[in-house]
Amino acid sequence: MFGYVTAEATRGGIDRLLAEVAETLAAEGWALAGAVQVNAGRCDTGDCDMDLRLLDGSGTIRISQTLGRGANGCKLDTAGLEEAAGRVAVALGQRPRLLIVNKFGRQEAEGRGFRPLIAEALGAGIPVLTGVSHDHRAAFAAFAEDLATALPADAAAILNWCRAPA
Repeated sequence: MFGYVTAEATRGGIDRLLAEVAETLAAEGWALAGAVQVNAGRCDTGDCDMDLRLLDGSGTIRISQTLGRGANGCKLDTAGLEEAAGRVAVALGQRPRLLIVNKFGRQEAEGRGFRPLIAEALGAGIPVLTGVSHDHRAAFAAFAEDLATALPADAAAILNWCRAPA
């Protein structure tokens, strides 16, 4: 099982949706691996800090960097993302019931970030849930081939997909 949700018009909407799904499943006792993104600060202007909350309970990792006033570059801290992926790899070794990856983004489109872990989980029969932005849909489609199922941006529908027998 490989499910994905496409980004909504609301900035951070998929982040909040996946976090809600993860919280609900964790409250039901599910063993989870992966990470959900938590944004803090002035996100409406794009000036927010990005953190990944690790779903195995081992902490939070900052994945954004402050570039300074007027900077236009990507604020993703790739070292932080790779640290998070390394820690999720350890949790994946515990055979969780589900891997949740906050997004299949630029790093994953280029073969880095969580992409190897997604492939590893699927190969081990562990279901995967992720978000996909419009900008990376083509790369995601090439990676996922016909294995992925598009899910509506609705917590109840996603939870039903997660709970469905494989």
